[in-house]
Amino acid sequence: MHLEHGGSNITFTLQVPFAKELKTDQSVAHDGCCLTVEAVEGDMYKVTAIDETLRKTALSGWKPGTMVNAERCVKLGDRLDGHLVQGHVDAVGVIESIEDRGGSHFITINYDADFITVPQGSIAVNGISLTVAQSGGRKFSVAIIPYTWEFTNLKFLRPGSRVNLEFDIIGKYLAKFSAGYAGR
Repeated sequence: MHLEHGGSNITFTLQVPFAKELKTDQSVAHDGCCLTVEAVEGDMYKVTAIDETLRKTALSGWKPGTMVNAERCVKLGDRLDGHLVQGHVDAVGVIESIEDRGGSHFITINYDADFITVPQGSIAVNGISLTVAQSGGRKFSVAIIPYTWEFTNLKFLRPGSRVNLEFDIIGKYLAKFSAGYAGR
């Protein structure tokens, strides 16, 4: 990854196997944050994160060599293999602990935002659709299967690492609806 600062923005140049399939103006999720493709050349493409995005996500901490989960958007009509993830980061979480459980990993994440998680509910961490294993207060844990550990950037995280969080869309709407209804 290459970074170029321009005013309060950062332009990222990334290399991915699917770059040749991309077109200018398409969206690609980067650790769960959708950014617009600005240019494609061979197996490289460019996207820019503006100040607003950098303040609300963990992208401002990226450096050359940072491993990023890059994923193309789903096409209407394609099968969904997880929960609905929009690429709209709700909050930044901080890894509290990572526990190796002999083949799987248990990650606990703190966050400072007005969202909720529920056990067996959905959460996207760096764009990865996961199931909440434990939940309480402004903290939750996820259990990571070996495949996900091997093929995502979760294995590069450490306690203190910042991650992008997207809370379950249905849960967000239910919480908002309930709060509005209770206030009547």
